[in-house]
Parts: sequence; structure tokens; C-alpha cells
Amino acid sequence: MAIFSSSTRQVPEAVAVPRHVAVIMDGNGRWAKKRLLPRVAGHIKGVELVREMVRACLERGIDFLTLFAFSSENWRRPQEEVTLLMQLFVKALEQEVEKLGRNGVRLRVIGDLPRFGPQLQELICRAEEKTAGNSRLTLTIAANYGGRWDIMQAANRLVQSAPERFGAWTEADLEPFLAMHFAPEPDLFIRTGGEERISNFLLWQLAYTELYFTPTLWPDFNAAEFDKAITSFQKRERRFGRTSEQLTDSNA
Repeated sequence: MAIFSSSTRQVPEAVAVPRHVAVIMDGNGRWAKKRLLPRVAGHIKGVELVREMVRACLERGIDFLTLFAFSSENWRRPQEEVTLLMQLFVKALEQEVEKLGRNGVRLRVIGDLPRFGPQLQELICRAEEKTAGNSRLTLTIAANYGGRWDIMQAANRLVQSAPERFGAWTEADLEPFLAMHFAPEPDLFIRTGGEERISNFLLWQLAYTELYFTPTLWPDFNAAEFDKAITSFQKRERRFGRTSEQLTDSNA
């Protein structure tokens, strides 16, 4: 059974501050190129911005932050860049987990993790175990993740768990097998870098999420830029299939 309700079956509670923010951190390479630096310099700067984003979420009372760090399609990038990204991932896990623990942050990593090497898989496992008791903020890193992969792996696990119910499964049956089963659906999705697409990220979970696109490159996306996204969210009329008149009547 899913922990959180689905926006397609129940109307979520209205919130002034998003409970769950999901981010595609785009623009690291372009940030570096503008400064005549190698692309890896942009990725290093991008990791530093993750620290600021975590701090901003803690200060603003946000419960869940999900970051798209490496998609299942990113393996198509040049091998040198992929190798550097894996090295950065390892370094971040080695250096940041203790800080996350001291600040009450729980780390989760979702995606097709067996594709990674044994060292990285072990670091992920240890990091999740070390922070499992924390509850101020759940920081989820999507690595070798794709929305279609997520739905397919969930469907396959559902088939294995209840083959006798074939043809009678519901959304509620599938949801516990999805990678983000432990979190509510995102209230706010942010993509930096100017692109306006979701790029196979959380396809199931973004059904009624408010989308925010900004030309700001990820390494420049500071707390002030984050507040702009939250302000935009607060101005949205979240109807979830209802009419504006129904919202007015319910608030009367």
C-alpha cells in the first residue's frame, strides 16, 4: 500500500510552501563554457550548489528534495565526461554524508543502480544506512534513473507479486513499487538552464506538479532564484481537475 495519496484519486491539501520539490539541474556545461573552463568545472560548481539547495530547503521547511543527477540517457555522453561524473558522485558520497547526518537529512538514491560499479553501490548503501534515522529533509538523488524505466520496473515487480490479479490491477497497486514510493508527489518541479521539458524524469509522479522553467544555469541558481520559483508556485491556482468556482466555494 502506498504511503501517500495520489493526486489523480484524491485532492491534495493546499500548501503555501511546497512539501516536495523536484529539480533537473541543467546548465553545468554551459556555465563552464561561458567562462572558458572545462565542463567538469561546471559539474564541480553544480555539486556546491546542491549544498546551498539543501540548506535552503531546511530553512524553508521543505520536507522532500529530489534532484536529477544522472539520467539513463546520460550514458550517451562522452566517456570522459561520464567517468568524471562518476568520480564526482563517489567524492560527494565520501565527503557529504556526515554533514547531511548532522543536519538531520536523510539520503535516498533511486535508479537502476546495478549499472554502477561495486564501489559506488557500496557507498550508496552505506550512505543510506547512515542517514536512515533522519527526518528533517529527505534528499533523493536520481542516478541512472528514467521515468519509463521506473514505470516498467514497477509493473514487472507488480506482476511478480500478484500474478493472480492480472487484468484487475489499479494505480494503487502499482504505486508501492515505484522508485519514489516513500515520498509525496512533487508539488513543484524546477528545471534550470532554459530548456522546457521534463526529459523522462518522474513521469508518473509529475501528473499534477506545478512546472517552473528558468534560464538561470544551475551553478547560478542560488537561494534567491529558489525563492522566485516558490513565489511562482504560490501564485498558481491548483485545481486538480476542478473549476475555479469550486475553489472559491470551498474557501468561502
